Amino acid sequence: LVPGARLTGTVRTLTDYCAFVDLGGIDGMLHISEMGWTAVRSPKRYCKEGDVIEVMVKSFDPETNRISLTTKFPETNPWNNAAEKYAVGNIVTGTVVRFADFGAFVELEKGIDALIHISHLSRKFVKHPSEVLTIGQEIQAQVIDLNEEAKRISLSLRVLEPEEEETVEEENFEAEDLQDIPDTEETEAVEETEEVEE
Repeated sequence: LVPGARLTGTVRTLTDYCAFVDLGGIDGMLHISEMGWTAVRSPKRYCKEGDVIEVMVKSFDPETNRISLTTKFPETNPWNNAAEKYAVGNIVTGTVVRFADFGAFVELEKGIDALIHISHLSRKFVKHPSEVLTIGQEIQAQVIDLNEEAKRISLSLRVLEPEEEETVEEENFEAEDLQDIPDTEETEAVEETEEVEE
């Protein structure tokens, strides 16, 4: 029962926050937060009583015989190659999974979500992410920040939008307007000449 040991056990009891796994005469607790790399809303959606599952010992207290288990095996960690796949500047594809007042969360792959802050949803002012995106929509965005330690990725849609430019017609219109404006100095000179002649 040392940390890192891999065992096979049988799910004995399910609660709202964990599963108790029989390891052969002693139970270990598999907390909902340790049921794989993706978020689990309910233990009943992850397993059922009687299931035989592989687990790894996370910690063991010999005084209380309390065993904490996990199914987050290191080799299946989706963050293993994150530095390369989600480097700053990369264009990535993901699915919009939920909204918050401050932005939208995008699932890049199972176990990795990224945030598009509301200020990076568009070059235009946006009050709520639902004005620009819909849940389930597949999008492309650019990575603008990656923090592996905190497991956070920030994306931007705004940087991929073309900058607004003045049209050729507007530029020509401005040039014509300038040509129609009389030269103030020349006008004053003509008026002075006329007064002298008189």
